[in-house]
Amino acid sequence: MAKRRNTQPSAASASDKPATLKDLLGADTVSKLKQQAESLKREEEERKAAVRKQAEEARKAEKKRLENDFEYLLNNSDMDWNKYK
Repeated sequence: MAKRRNTQPSAASASDKPATLKDLLGADTVSKLKQQAESLKREEEERKAAVRKQAEEARKAEKKRLENDFEYLLNNSDMDWNKYK
């Protein structure tokens, strides 16, 4: 019969974790990167808000233009005039 080998993980292999980028970089570099990420997120949110505001203004302008268009109002009005007598 073949002998069984003792395959217990050694303590040294458990502590030999691969080095992460955070470990390799200095604390000041990591904080600068976090600040840059936050500023990029804020800029993206501001850009999205500006696009949303511009779209809302365009919708309002189109609605106002259509409210002044007699043909549009005539085609989209309720034709049951008896209700208003």
